[in-house]
Amino acid sequence: MSQANHPNSVISTERVLSSLSRNVFAAFEQPDRLAQWWGPSGFTNTFEQFEFKPGGRWVFVMHGPNGAHYPNESVFREIQPDTRIVIEHVVKPWYRLTVTLTARGDQTHLAWDQEFESPEVAAKFRPLSATANEQNLDRLESLLASEKG
Repeated sequence: MSQANHPNSVISTERVLSSLSRNVFAAFEQPDRLAQWWGPSGFTNTFEQFEFKPGGRWVFVMHGPNGAHYPNESVFREIQPDTRIVIEHVVKPWYRLTVTLTARGDQTHLAWDQEFESPEVAAKFRPLSATANEQNLDRLESLLASEKG
């Protein structure tokens, strides 16, 4: 499956972050930092397994502000230091998240492409995912800003 064949299967978000790409990459690579910002506003995480390497598993529970628990399991499919991370969410709903980091001086352009199994599934999740992804990146941006100060 590729975006070229199924462009309507992809939910994309972009952001320019006021941080170097190596710092943005480290916020994914280091589980203690990732747990601080992963997920929409109000969510927390408990990581059970985190193997940041190609083929490595990431098993965790997201805890919603309403007290609900959301088990997640993903596999890191591709890791290119400071430039690209591909994560396959292997439980329902299946998706492949490709994060691309492009250095722009002392800033980083982040492209966040979440590809679902079909345009129909993407359409179902688009309203929720678009908002959640923006909140996720807001939290990442906030973490990076707090570390600068």
